[in-house]
Formats: sequence, C-alpha cells, structure tokens
Amino acid sequence: MRSLVLRLNPLVQLSFGLFSLLGSFWIRSLPVALVAFGVYAVAALIFLPGWRYPVVCLGFSLIAALTIVYSTWRLGGHDLEVAVTAGLRIVVLALPGSVMAGYVDPSRFADYLAQSLRLPARLIAAFAAALQRFTGFGVAWQQLERARWVRGFGPSRNPVATGRYVANLSFALLVQAMRGASASAIAMDARGFATAHHRTWAEPAPWTRLDRAGLAFAVVLGAVAPLVRLLS
Repeated sequence: MRSLVLRLNPLVQLSFGLFSLLGSFWIRSLPVALVAFGVYAVAALIFLPGWRYPVVCLGFSLIAALTIVYSTWRLGGHDLEVAVTAGLRIVVLALPGSVMAGYVDPSRFADYLAQSLRLPARLIAAFAAALQRFTGFGVAWQQLERARWVRGFGPSRNPVATGRYVANLSFALLVQAMRGASASAIAMDARGFATAHHRTWAEPAPWTRLDRAGLAFAVVLGAVAPLVRLLS
C-alpha cells in the first residue's frame, strides 16, 4: 500500500498540495485545525513509503509555523488558541504539497503536462531538461566536495574559512551548471527542438483507476476542514 503514492501520476501527486491549500482557507478555529492536521498525519502514516523525507518537510513547515505562532500571539492580543490555529493552518497549507513534490519524477511530470494538459511541447521539453539538471545539483555538490577533499582543500573549524569553502564550492557548482545548460541547449537544438511544431512522446501518459482514486482521495482530504467547520 505504501508504494501506491509512487505509482500515481505526477498531476495527482501535486493535487494533494493544491487541495490542501484550498482547504486551509477554512481553518478558522483550533478544533478544525487539529482535525485537519490529524487526518493528514494518519494518511501520511498509512500511505507514504518512508518517514525520513516527510519528517524533514515537517521540520521546515514547523519553522514557518512557529514564526507565525509567535507573531500572531505577540501582535494578536496574546491569544494562544488563535496563534496555534494560525500555525497549524500553515502546516496544513504547506506540508502535503512539499511532501508530495518530493515524489514527482521530472520526466513523467513533463509527459503528463504535455499530453494531459496539452501545454506547448517545446516549453515542456525545456522545463523537463531544467528539472533534470536541478535534481542533479545534490550529486554534483557531493562530487565537487569529494574532489576538494582529495586535493586537501576540505573545510576547517574556522567560520571564515568555512564560509570561503562554501562560496568556492557554490561558484564551482554554478560553473558546472552553466556548462551543463550549454550542453543541453546544443543537444536540444541538434534534435530539432527549436523548429519542430508537432512532437511525439516516448512514453504514454494514461489516467488509470489508481490515478482517479488518488485524485478523489486528495479532494476528500482537502474537504476535511470545510466539512468539519460546517458541521461544528
């Protein structure tokens, strides 16, 4: 069951973030916020294939939520319930989309954008190439860092030296990214991406029963907050 999320098409995966965003506008009280957050938490425990990445996303969401809680409490008459409600609203708004975005495959995403949404093929091909380059930044950073370690240019405990080390690595990553972008542009131009008006796609982009069920489930999760507010 935990692998079902990975089998959904990218549009359905991202729809969880969209419907959670829409549902968050209905969170105006602490009970509604707690129920909505609890439902998403239970769904995550049941369906997500792992826990480390969602926990990282939760950590970043909590940082944003805590700043909202503090500012709302400080400027809103020191009402703790209102402040906590605002913080949970931010978590419900941001967490599902950020988690599901991590499971999106750039190539499949481009296929569905072009074939299901009928977006311009040339734009989508360039977008897919850019996403592929972006996902490789982490690997490129590790390779650059490993090469500098081998040459004896690793970071030290001096904060100033560490800052220079990170700046040098960032510049090297920028140079490598520009070289890769130039190579990708030349390759795409050689394959006729600049002049072709009609393009075929190597992989189909079907909507399966699992995709329809996943979309319905995203709608149900997003409708939890409005339903609880209307019934309370």
